[in-house]
Amino acid sequence: MGLLDTLLSMATSGSQGSSGSNPMLGAVLSMLKDNQSGGLGGLLQSFQEKGLGDIAKSWVSTGENLPISTSDLTKVLGSDQIAALAEKFGLSHGEAASHLSELLPQVVDKLTPNGQMPDSGSLAGMLDSFKKLA
Repeated sequence: MGLLDTLLSMATSGSQGSSGSNPMLGAVLSMLKDNQSGGLGGLLQSFQEKGLGDIAKSWVSTGENLPISTSDLTKVLGSDQIAALAEKFGLSHGEAASHLSELLPQVVDKLTPNGQMPDSGSLAGMLDSFKKLA
């Protein structure tokens, strides 16, 4: 299964355990493409700065993905960003953080299948292609 097929499957299966689309996936993809915040590289740098670089590196590497707790995810992303997503999707702060803690490792892992960061042009192209399919 290719990258876009995998992401499309994630979008339609949802991390909530129910059928239907997973709107949080779009939010994660936007976060990873956002050039103002540094995109995927900026996110990984934030993990490093908060002392959680090993967790993020596990998502990029070809080995097993380490889990991230909702409290650690909040430490990296900030409570305000999670609260904004929670409000946007009609979730509690805890629900939004929980969905992100499940989804973010999977998405980063799928965007780095060879254990390497894609260059910004390739990443943008992958994300744009996926958004068109979704």
